[in-house]
Amino acid sequence: MKQVATAILHREGKYLLQLRDDIPQIVYPGFWAFFGGHIEANETPEAAIVRELYEEIRYRTSDVTLFDRFTFSPDLVRYVFYAPLTVELDRLVLCEGWDFALWTPEEIRQGQRYSPKAQEVRSISPPHQRILLEFLDRVAPGLG
Repeated sequence: MKQVATAILHREGKYLLQLRDDIPQIVYPGFWAFFGGHIEANETPEAAIVRELYEEIRYRTSDVTLFDRFTFSPDLVRYVFYAPLTVELDRLVLCEGWDFALWTPEEIRQGQRYSPKAQEVRSISPPHQRILLEFLDRVAPGLG
């Protein structure tokens, strides 16, 4: 079974999403999604998401909290963490993906937004939107 760790990074009531590369060989090419990736052998989900955030956007944090564990298919488990984004976007370095942006809850509910780098409107992948909507209902009200 494949296991991945992903992160919902939040800042001032908005949520950071990555526009995935538009390469047919990857999962959800050209869709908005979370940052994160595969959990390596002998790696905890927490360690995996800390590593992935640094590899993908050069963001260092250890302040990650498990939101939930999702199994949308029998061969994939997603560990979804959340963490505050404590730096401005211009301090991040996009090392993987096509674009990134902070999304409002209204944009998340709508499910799509314009990417300046892609120069078109792109959708959130369906499982990521479903997870974000659940997060907005269950956790976001308590974030202040």
